[in-house]
Amino acid sequence: MNPVIAITMGDYNGIGPEVAAKSLLKIDTKASTPVWIGTPSVLDKVIAQYGLPLLYHLASDIYDIKEQHVNLLPLQSGHQEAVISYGTVSGLAGALAMKSIEFTTELCMNRTVSAMVTSPISKEALSLASCRFPGHTEYLASLTGSKEVLMILTSDRLTVALCTIHLPLKNVAGQITDEVLTRNLTLFMNSLKKDLGIESPTIAVLALNPHAGDGGILGTEETDLIRPALQKLNDKATRFEGPFPADGFFASAAYENYDGIFAMYHDQGLIPFKMLSFGGGVNFTAGLPIIRTSPDHGTAFGIAGKGTADSSSFLEAYHLALKMVLNRNSFHQ
Repeated sequence: MNPVIAITMGDYNGIGPEVAAKSLLKIDTKASTPVWIGTPSVLDKVIAQYGLPLLYHLASDIYDIKEQHVNLLPLQSGHQEAVISYGTVSGLAGALAMKSIEFTTELCMNRTVSAMVTSPISKEALSLASCRFPGHTEYLASLTGSKEVLMILTSDRLTVALCTIHLPLKNVAGQITDEVLTRNLTLFMNSLKKDLGIESPTIAVLALNPHAGDGGILGTEETDLIRPALQKLNDKATRFEGPFPADGFFASAAYENYDGIFAMYHDQGLIPFKMLSFGGGVNFTAGLPIIRTSPDHGTAFGIAGKGTADSSSFLEAYHLALKMVLNRNSFHQ
């Protein structure tokens, strides 16, 4: 059987079901088998509302999916039926999104499906559903028992990894230790090789402080932590360079010379990434025992229900999931 790629429902009050349905129309089902996992009424409403010519096979269970078809696997949630209210934060929507993530992760863990593409979720809705995790990355790490994970975003223009992710800016410096740097730089290097198929990657590492600390006047993390970590990790198969002041690095388009860019915190990496890649960027998680990708946008409640959502990033997320399946198979052969 071709690789089976599962798609989570996400928050149905956002644009997730819309961009998923639009993408499913464009997927080559001869190369992979897509399975949307969620509440049938949600996908049915989107198809009808936007007049999408999307046909699917309604599978009774995961073993009933059909090759060369779009498949829908109903979510057995135990909750009340989903009722779409576009742009609304709902505890039920959060609970069903969680259930879809949990079930799909289980299918990936037991190798029933090859990879998963996660649709956007609302952190506020998850909180209303008593979810204690701030995002997909942390949630999937818990579900899979993974202690070392890394958030990476990639497009046809650049690939960025984040040393720290969803935490207040005031806490960032305290989280950047030799252990964290070594672990996350190694995860990034291995993922570029295994997931993106880059044999000998060159990685640019951004500084934490303005002007890379300016000789210690603006901070000493560059001299005390970052440079020693890079020197320790450099080898013949990988080259780490930096730390570079982030503003000049992106303003000079130096990112074009590297296979990967390692940012110290969320906005340092994501602001330039989204400016350069929005619409075509993909988020994926390194360090998991499974393959997980997602579009680089959120629920977009403000445009939900209008039919104007761009599905490009979601389709790229699906294509990357398939590419990663094939790359990992080749890497381990």
